[in-house]
Amino acid sequence: MHIADAEVNSKGGRRKNKPQKRTRSGRDINVTLPDIDVDSIVNNILSSYNLMEFDTVRRTDGDRDSVGYILLIFDLLRRKLSQIEDVREAMPGVARRPDLRVGTILMNKGIRTNVKKRIGAVPGVEVGDIFFFRMELCLVGLHHPIMAGIGYMGLTVNLEEESVAVSVVSSGGYEDNVEDGDVLIYSGQGGNINRKDKEVTDQKLERGNLALEKSLRRGNEVRVIRGVKDLSTPTGKIYVYDGLYKIQESWTEKGKSGCNVFKYKFIRVHGQPEAFMTWKLIQQWKDGISLRVGVILPDLTSGAENIPVSLVNDVDDEKGPAHFTYLASLKYAQPVDSLEIFGGCDCRNGCVPGDQICPCIQKNAGYLPYTSNGVLVTQKSLVHECGPSCQCPPTCRNRVSQGGLRVHLEVFKTKDKGWGLRSWDPIRAGAFICEYAGQVIDISKIEELGGENVDDYLFDATRTYQPVEPVPSDANGVPKIPFPLIITAKDVGNVARFMNHSCSPNVFWQPVLRQSDKGYDLHVAFHAIKHIPPMRELTYDYGLPDKAERKKNCLCGSSKCRGYFY
Repeated sequence: MHIADAEVNSKGGRRKNKPQKRTRSGRDINVTLPDIDVDSIVNNILSSYNLMEFDTVRRTDGDRDSVGYILLIFDLLRRKLSQIEDVREAMPGVARRPDLRVGTILMNKGIRTNVKKRIGAVPGVEVGDIFFFRMELCLVGLHHPIMAGIGYMGLTVNLEEESVAVSVVSSGGYEDNVEDGDVLIYSGQGGNINRKDKEVTDQKLERGNLALEKSLRRGNEVRVIRGVKDLSTPTGKIYVYDGLYKIQESWTEKGKSGCNVFKYKFIRVHGQPEAFMTWKLIQQWKDGISLRVGVILPDLTSGAENIPVSLVNDVDDEKGPAHFTYLASLKYAQPVDSLEIFGGCDCRNGCVPGDQICPCIQKNAGYLPYTSNGVLVTQKSLVHECGPSCQCPPTCRNRVSQGGLRVHLEVFKTKDKGWGLRSWDPIRAGAFICEYAGQVIDISKIEELGGENVDDYLFDATRTYQPVEPVPSDANGVPKIPFPLIITAKDVGNVARFMNHSCSPNVFWQPVLRQSDKGYDLHVAFHAIKHIPPMRELTYDYGLPDKAERKKNCLCGSSKCRGYFY
């Protein structure tokens, strides 16, 4: 089935929306459903990228940049459409699947890579990469079928064509056994095993099953993508690329339904980076089944965070970083004076998408800046969160950066860059990671932080930063702060002080304003640029100062490394 058959037509044009009312705490809420041209929004976002780069060569054979580029565009568009659908009332009988809709748009425009089917590794995709939607696998050429679990291609052998398997997705739907990290017992497809509305039958040796049998005989490598359960995601799964496997044997056995099911034993090819095994090991740490090697402190925050932060050194004998006082959030001695009087919102059960009476939504150009699961829709010049004067609860979806850590972070000793920061949990693009906590210092005193007083734990919002995602509607996403903010975390700070610089970062900072009738506080929130697998170091670009400062050698190892940072 073509995806267009399973999704709302992407050429819907303008849709008329009637105003509606929702009642909350005795107050009628006028939810305005604007007349939105989705195609224009999509085209505006796509026009801000140099899509001419996707010529025939890059569509056929990708690289790391083109794969990252496509995934960035896909998730940005998906989050934007999710934000729009958040405001609209769901159509009866129609599932909202912005992932399928965006995938259709990108494929119709030729914005994809590795279109050519192949055996073995896919250019630009690394073992351990994670994906939150099946459509992402298709767009980067890792697994071409959108629904089927077995991907295969035709080969001409002795003037005869036969199909061989090139990729499989193991998502647990066919009684797959995924307990062993290097062995996968994969069940064949067909037989209506997962269909309660149809009669279950014996599986047949055809299509994908036949391709697996041919691959067993030929001994070709097959890409394996493992589906890991994650109830916090829209699909309930995260897909982990576990690398190349070979099929060792096959057989037929009776399934739970009593019908014959094909079974295939996959063995992982040696010499590849760990992927799924890392996930299994982390789960054992969380369950207390095995101990994390090199743990110095199980929680360096001493309970200041709602999730413990491990301090780990499995590199050398250093017992930890220099002493500092842990502070979970940036604190101001007093709010910064504001000429504007702001009494806050009256959304006692939380701000609701489309409520144009809500002053906090008005300040964010008519939309809540976060999706329902707390993901930032797009990088903005400034995000206005609910402040102390607002009547909404701490769980309000416009208070994302105020809720503390959502992932299990680890401060670890790197081999050549001192201490760094990474996560035990997967982090999806746009997700909040942490804020930069410390002490706000006066810009006039920054000149004093040189020579013997050099501060390696300084965040300077006045530096020049490259936008992560160029969006014409919001000043290209360049941070626009109401006053120069400089934070030192040398003596007082949180986990953000350990985040290293990279010229190709996976994290960006977002200025967040919390306003009240007494003034406002400006905070720095860190969000993921792209999907980040567990145990991959978190980094951001430290930016470029207006005046030349002491350069430091950059060891980020990126192909785009400029050789230094400040």
